[in-house]
Amino acid sequence: MLVVDDQPRMLNSLKDLISINGYQVLTALGGHEALSRLEESSIDLMLLDLKMPGFSGHQVMDYIEEKGIDTTVIVVSGETSFDAMSQVLRRRAYDYIKKPYAPDELLQTVENALNQRQLQHQNREIESKLNESERLHRYMVNSSPDIIYMLDKEGKFTFVNDRIALLLGYGKDELVGQHYSRLVHFEDVEQARYVFNERRTDDRIARNVELRLKCKDPDAAPKHFETNTVPIELSATGIYQGKEGEKEYLGTYGVARDITERKEAERTINFQAYHDLLTQLPNRALFKDRLNLALAQTKRSNQRLAVMFLDLDRFKLVNDTLGHICGDELLQAVSHRLQECLREGDTLARFGGDEFTLLLPQIYGQEDAETIAKKILSKLRDPFFVEGHELYVTISIGIAMYPHDGTSMEMLVKNADIAMYCIKGRGSNDYQFFSSEMNSVSITRLSLERDMRKAMENDQFVMHYQPQVDVATGRIVAMEALIRWEHPDRGLIPPSEFVTVAEETGLILQLGEWVLRTSCETLRSWQMAGIIDIRMAVNLSAMQVEHKNFVEHIIREIKRNSLIGENLEVEITENLIMQDMDNTIQKLIKLNEHGVKVAIDDFGTGYSSLSYLQRLPIHTVKIDRSFVHDIKDQPNDACIVDAIIAMAKGLKLNLIAEGVETPEQFNYLRDHGCTEVQGFMFGHPMTEHQARQILLQRPYEDNAFLVNHNKLKLKPESHAAPRLASSDARNF
Repeated sequence: MLVVDDQPRMLNSLKDLISINGYQVLTALGGHEALSRLEESSIDLMLLDLKMPGFSGHQVMDYIEEKGIDTTVIVVSGETSFDAMSQVLRRRAYDYIKKPYAPDELLQTVENALNQRQLQHQNREIESKLNESERLHRYMVNSSPDIIYMLDKEGKFTFVNDRIALLLGYGKDELVGQHYSRLVHFEDVEQARYVFNERRTDDRIARNVELRLKCKDPDAAPKHFETNTVPIELSATGIYQGKEGEKEYLGTYGVARDITERKEAERTINFQAYHDLLTQLPNRALFKDRLNLALAQTKRSNQRLAVMFLDLDRFKLVNDTLGHICGDELLQAVSHRLQECLREGDTLARFGGDEFTLLLPQIYGQEDAETIAKKILSKLRDPFFVEGHELYVTISIGIAMYPHDGTSMEMLVKNADIAMYCIKGRGSNDYQFFSSEMNSVSITRLSLERDMRKAMENDQFVMHYQPQVDVATGRIVAMEALIRWEHPDRGLIPPSEFVTVAEETGLILQLGEWVLRTSCETLRSWQMAGIIDIRMAVNLSAMQVEHKNFVEHIIREIKRNSLIGENLEVEITENLIMQDMDNTIQKLIKLNEHGVKVAIDDFGTGYSSLSYLQRLPIHTVKIDRSFVHDIKDQPNDACIVDAIIAMAKGLKLNLIAEGVETPEQFNYLRDHGCTEVQGFMFGHPMTEHQARQILLQRPYEDNAFLVNHNKLKLKPESHAAPRLASSDARNF
């Protein structure tokens, strides 16, 4: 407190009275000294005399007002005129006490003034906290990535946060007072009625309801499904007031979350699951779905439909001579032309490689299918210009009609395929309807199937093994198991001549189990002979991987032969992966958990996206022999090999190059970082006995099994244990 008076006796008297009652007191003898005290200290309460020479109490109060000093003033003065009291009160003094004063009255006035001051401070503090809380709340609401809104009971906006401007382009003032239907896409208004005017609370409130909202800009780019709409995921809660049982519904508050990116991702994933990524055409799965649906509709309407099987003639020649990039572009160009021949409702699908299937629903007879076939042949007659090359494409078309040529999806596709092969047999570039007589064309296949079944019973299949060599050391680190058929009349038959038939007949499962069992038994016998640092690479077919007990079969053979998972590497093709990626990934992950390594065979020859490499638990990528063959003296001839090597390094994958036949190829691969090599240069596929002898005779210092040792410029091999595969391989 500050006591101000120009008479020392009065000043000391007031000071003593106030101090005795527990207050801290400063004094000022006159107005000028009062100003100094106000500047030096924070004064809560001032007892101020009015009449003071030099600087009056009125002037002191004016100074306080001018400077905005936070202090409470009680005037203690002997001046009793009404004018003096009026001026004091206008200057916002708390009270006016006349001299002489009653001590009790003075002390009570002081206490009341201080109590009021304390209440004012508390109120200001509470108000400040409320303002800060409101500011923080507004900041959080307006900074939210979601739309936060409130509706009255009529469904009109009473509040919406700033997010609405960023998401839809509307200002808040444009929407407050407007009905929610102004924002909702017309197809979703009925659904919005149950959510935006939500009257439920607690666990019954609406959550995660998807709606589409319109953008303000009519020319805004589409964000999902419909132009000028944004999909949202909506939650809403009813607002009530009053006592339980007497509550009045006031409106709704809720949150709307932008899920445009999620919907786009879902659409992308769904598209990738049912379409070929190279041509953007439907894949096998979608074609089968549409064909089954068309069959059901055709049976009810007693109409006909046709299935065409289309195969490009000599397409492999394009890949082998011009490269797979050129081949991919040609496939895209062909698919575009084929689509130009279709009617609305027809389905063109890429069945795999250079094969397409075409569904023609709701036709009246063969004439309609024949018209489309002729149109396709005519459309492909003009040349294609790809990568500076002028290419001519011919196509073979097999046609099966429902119901004459089959009543099921499998039969129609199979018979269309048979008809297509009849065209291939007589020169290609034509179309052919299936007929029952065509089954004679399949006699060779049936004979081969019959002989294969006998071969399984009579143990005519044998395994050969081809070395895989570590580039850095020149040491054999793996053997690839390769099946051969010792036919009693035709001699040794390579798998390229019978595996396709085995897959079509289902014999591939029995054959695959035999290959796996034999390979594991061979590996075990090598280990018993002291060959303990070799892994066995086994090729798997699509039907094996698709089998429900695929993983169990492999694990059973590993345990039965007392092997560890790291001893075995399974090789699958990238086309196999893309047929059913999610299911394949789950199976390969289970194999990976048991230590079994996974290799991608013939890498780069398929038509899939490289993105799958990051999703699969693979350890090895095998460069297809067609790319290795392109390695010449000119660096540009090996650009694909360089790209694959760089990619494998980046993903920390083991890399095996197939088909290495010359020192130039080997040296190029070694100098560019390839991990392992395989090919005739290091050994042709050999019998189990020959493979065992080579493995037993492979001393650390002697790489005599390699041809042209000096030309290879092999680096000296360490005497440490040989490396099996990249220990840095990761799961993807």
